[in-house]
Amino acid sequence: MAVMDATVTILVDNNKAEDGLCTEHGLSFWIEILGRRILFDTGQGPSLEPNAQALGVDLSKTDILVLSHGHYDHTGGIASVIRSAPDLHVYCHPGVVQARYAIRDGKAKSIGIPQAAKEALEGVPSDHLHWVEKPTMLTDVVGLTGPVPRLTDYEDTGGPFFLDPEGERPDLIEDDLALWIRTKTGTVVCLGCAHAGPVNTLDHIVGLTGDPHLRAVIGGFHLMDAGRERVDQTILAMRRLAPDSLLPCHCTGRSPTTLLQDPLGDQVTPGKSGMVFRF
Repeated sequence: MAVMDATVTILVDNNKAEDGLCTEHGLSFWIEILGRRILFDTGQGPSLEPNAQALGVDLSKTDILVLSHGHYDHTGGIASVIRSAPDLHVYCHPGVVQARYAIRDGKAKSIGIPQAAKEALEGVPSDHLHWVEKPTMLTDVVGLTGPVPRLTDYEDTGGPFFLDPEGERPDLIEDDLALWIRTKTGTVVCLGCAHAGPVNTLDHIVGLTGDPHLRAVIGGFHLMDAGRERVDQTILAMRRLAPDSLLPCHCTGRSPTTLLQDPLGDQVTPGKSGMVFRF
């Protein structure tokens, strides 16, 4: 089964496509498909509700909340969403709730799920909280990757990430997952930050769906701190995977986005809050 009437709206991003929208270092997508409403990530929180209102999105009608991983810029709005839609179902890896840190210049910064968001998740009824530890179908045409195999030798998590403030336990961000939609014109992929690597993630999804045609890839590629070699390898892989559209946003970075645009041309359009895509 495939579907044509899928809509993806970028609710929260670092950049905006129109005046009147809020921006932040965060990401959230609103997905409507076959009468179901899926919220993919929540950003840091402050931009979510005002942007949803400005874009005509009613968060109280959220059926499913998907969390791509447990960083603050994707989980900060959880509490407000659950208050608005108390009967929703939540899908995420159990690792989203663990403490996490970024260490730069010898200083540790907490970057994990905020306490209020963690408490809100703990309050979700057990039959509405679904731990995703393997590929999982949300509907007949919408799936989650579960943990993504790390197969490339040039991709990494994209930062100095640790599970402790002392920097003794590297964080591989094993909870990282992506969402995919099967449409009649190919597979649409929504990435959070692709900490498992965008190439690893897309190869995994092609293997799961059996469909090599990628209609669109929307989300964070986490290339903002990547070296030129990794960006060049990513470009080669995108040529091989040949998605119709690449819509990098959030943590991709301006320079890597430009480097993607140079060889791939019209395939690449920077994603921004307020953009709506119909498939």
